[in-house]
Amino acid sequence: MKKSLKKILIGMMSLGVIGMTMTADAAKIPVDAKIESTSTIQKENLQLEKNWDKVFAKSDKVNHQKITFVNRYGITLAADMYTPKNFSGKLPAIAVCGAFGAVKEQISGLYAQEMAERGFLTIAFDPSFTGESGGFPRFVASPDINTEDFSAAVDFLATNKNVDANKIGIIGICGWGGLALNAAAIDTRIKATVTATMYDMSRVMANGYFDKGKDSETLKNERQQNRINLNNQRTEDYKNKKYARAGGVVENPENFPQFVKDYYAYYKTERGYHKRSLNSNGGWNSTTALSFINFPQLTYTNEIDGAVLMIHGENAHSRYFSEDAFENMTGIKPSGFDTVAGNKELLIIPNANHTDLYDGGNNNYIPFDKIEDFFKKNL
Repeated sequence: MKKSLKKILIGMMSLGVIGMTMTADAAKIPVDAKIESTSTIQKENLQLEKNWDKVFAKSDKVNHQKITFVNRYGITLAADMYTPKNFSGKLPAIAVCGAFGAVKEQISGLYAQEMAERGFLTIAFDPSFTGESGGFPRFVASPDINTEDFSAAVDFLATNKNVDANKIGIIGICGWGGLALNAAAIDTRIKATVTATMYDMSRVMANGYFDKGKDSETLKNERQQNRINLNNQRTEDYKNKKYARAGGVVENPENFPQFVKDYYAYYKTERGYHKRSLNSNGGWNSTTALSFINFPQLTYTNEIDGAVLMIHGENAHSRYFSEDAFENMTGIKPSGFDTVAGNKELLIIPNANHTDLYDGGNNNYIPFDKIEDFFKKNL
């Protein structure tokens, strides 16, 4: 026996681990029912909207129903499930989430319904702590828990009687694009991943927008000031016994950059407003950025075996997130409007901005035919 292994076994013995597993009477040790019950998967009783309250029209080509499932942290998630009408056999399936601060009645639901029309069983889910999903406190995001939300969706799909468990993919939009890549890097059941108008939330919360022109010392100082502000807010929240909200999309974007005006045009108008959407209303808890700043979100994306299709608009302010993530993933610097490296692809949509890939904008910018072909090839 190797010396290092001996050390490990001796350490385990000192904790009683080996002795317990080797004792003949171990099976006779009584089980505490209360403790055992804490290991069971239990659902929260969520109150789900029964009426159609999406920002897009209901399709007559698919069936729709509300469902719930539980993630590894015990949070019950709410989702809309879309299935093609008159299907037979087991279907390939796709879980959809995003954008960051949106709800399933907005962007993810549109994607899910469209892909169901094209022959997939799909679910669009609200992330933990938001929308109709459970979790407390409300209006907070976590790179760990929200990555887990994708895997929990895969749990649900993999055990659904109408799904081929070997043919499961995911779609992540905006901030959930980066989280989708993070999920694909850890969850080997995910065979194919699509990101649309992707954000790396860890990067933007740590460095701010357009960080390429900033030197490392400037970024370090800005991060430190951000930490100070966020941690001071933690003190205020605890003192006030209430979590302050950061505010959603601004009410008057006139003096803001164009991309803020684009957000306004979606979240604050009839085009995309929804009463449960954080972006349409009060926004995230002010301290949400804390967990993202220290989280190396895309570290292992170069180890994703499954196929990945990243889609971004030519004129999107966020385009650099997808380009840099693709290069980190493949080692290939993107060039032109379509760059392919093995089973990884970055597709740039001419003339489209960030929010054009939310609902197609004014020119049907979402390449659903391409997405359909990608999933049919890789699932």
